[in-house]
Amino acid sequence: MAAAPAGARVALVDPHFVGHRHSLRLALTDPRFAAGAVTGALSVQAQARGALTRALHEADSAGSGAAPEASGPGPDDEGAVTAPPRTLPDAVADALEAGDVAVHRPELGPLFAAAPVGEEARTAARTAVDGVDDEAVRLRNAVKSRDGFFTTFCVSPYSRYIARWCARRGLTPNQVTTASLVTALIAAGCAATGTRGGFVAAGVLLIASFVLDATDGQLARYDLQYSTLGAWLDATFDRAKEYAYYAGLALGATRGGDDVWALALGAMVLQTVRHVVDFSFNEANHDAVANTSPTAALSTRLDDVGWTVWLRRMIVLPIGERWALIAVLTACTTPRITLVVLLVGCALAACYTTAGRVLRSLTRKAHRTDRAARALADLADSGPLAEGFAALARRAHLRLPGYGPPAVAFLGTAALLATALWTPLGSVWPCVAALAYALTSGFAVAAPLRGPLDWLAPPVFRTAEYVLVLVLAARAEQSGVNGALPAAFGLVAAVAYHHYDTVYRIRGGTGAPPHWLVRATGGHEGRALVVALAAALWASGAGRGPEQGPGPTGFTIALTTLAVVVAAVVLIESIRFWVSSKAPAVHDETGEPA
Repeated sequence: MAAAPAGARVALVDPHFVGHRHSLRLALTDPRFAAGAVTGALSVQAQARGALTRALHEADSAGSGAAPEASGPGPDDEGAVTAPPRTLPDAVADALEAGDVAVHRPELGPLFAAAPVGEEARTAARTAVDGVDDEAVRLRNAVKSRDGFFTTFCVSPYSRYIARWCARRGLTPNQVTTASLVTALIAAGCAATGTRGGFVAAGVLLIASFVLDATDGQLARYDLQYSTLGAWLDATFDRAKEYAYYAGLALGATRGGDDVWALALGAMVLQTVRHVVDFSFNEANHDAVANTSPTAALSTRLDDVGWTVWLRRMIVLPIGERWALIAVLTACTTPRITLVVLLVGCALAACYTTAGRVLRSLTRKAHRTDRAARALADLADSGPLAEGFAALARRAHLRLPGYGPPAVAFLGTAALLATALWTPLGSVWPCVAALAYALTSGFAVAAPLRGPLDWLAPPVFRTAEYVLVLVLAARAEQSGVNGALPAAFGLVAAVAYHHYDTVYRIRGGTGAPPHWLVRATGGHEGRALVVALAAALWASGAGRGPEQGPGPTGFTIALTTLAVVVAAVVLIESIRFWVSSKAPAVHDETGEPA
């Protein structure tokens, strides 16, 4: 072991090991874990080599060799042959865990791994290995155990074989992910043509893109090709593909004389807020104690009724069902019908999921940890203004009661959006409301967000910022400001990327983006104030005579400039982080529909 290169991954395998090749692959080659083990085999990456050396010395001093004989199968082992209690790799793995090194022990299911002693035990072990098709299990495990109806029954039955075909030809998940993105962008381009043939081609290509999207994850699981870059691509490209397609639909409709940019932006806003609701709720309850409620108990009971499981997964309109719906409607109808149906479906799904989570939160008696409160504070994306008001509230010892934080956040949001909707365009009132919104936002996050409904604060903030941009841009377009809605679409897309990037960093355990980045982009309340100021100065369309014709005005330029600045700052920092060695290999293995 001392002769092995210091930066290399090393493995210890008992000479009597008998098992499936894929059981060894799961334990010895998964790059996501510092150490992995199955019975009779252990693998350690470079960062845990020091701990391995110490564990080997301890095992050598204790004389921890292999046990003299194998134990017989237990009553629940279904004929499996168990390993000796202490092979050397097993002893070292136990020592690593005792030394606070997390050792990943993969679920083998029907796969077999043992280190039997004695010819009779080895014969029984080989018989057990021969009784299970290793490749069939590997293919089956390439598919998420929990996925949407459309993905499970209409895509995965054949996409897993595409994943195997890719693996055998040396293709990587990142290459398949990139191919999926390129296919979706071509689909968006076809939709932007505004022709029936273009819409049909767009629908077909969108489905092809989704098949490739399913394939990249299955390839990663099939061949255990996980990487930090792949995590970043997987985490962001789904949204980039979908939102680019919305823009393509809007461009295509414009070519046909129908302006649906407001609908496209509304679809992006609704979908992003839905995801923030999911992320915020899950982070708030990530490590909650006594994480039970009558609503959760009812959900568990419904899981025993098979058809209700699929019905509930379809109701939430996950990515497979959503993209299939968009593809069919694009090919058969118009962009306006496609976006209206999508908005109605996503709104119903949002109401269903949010209501269920609110009920769970109200009926659950759980203590939320400091980690959950920190994650919610990071998801809030509070800038200098909100932080300043929060500091004032703490100095004044102002503490909101139980449901105070989400209630105050909701009141500030309602006042802001009502002002943007119903006060004269170009007036100063939206700016006043944006300052009040910054004040209420600061009060909402002044104390740690540990209340039962405090997880609602981040999605309320996202609603306020995104919908404010949508409302002011739509009103500006109506007043004659050309290009305000496309510019608003770009701005919301840039900010949404920042929020998705924050989510996946938190999921990886590395915390939110650096504080300077949040300050540089202004925070949600700072950007809301900038947009309100720009609307007060330029959104009324004044200053352009009819002889000048249609064209971008100050408000469009302001939104575009803000979008470019936010996108540049966020993308540079995000790319730097995700290609660095500190970035986690975060892949969605939960099966939660996106």
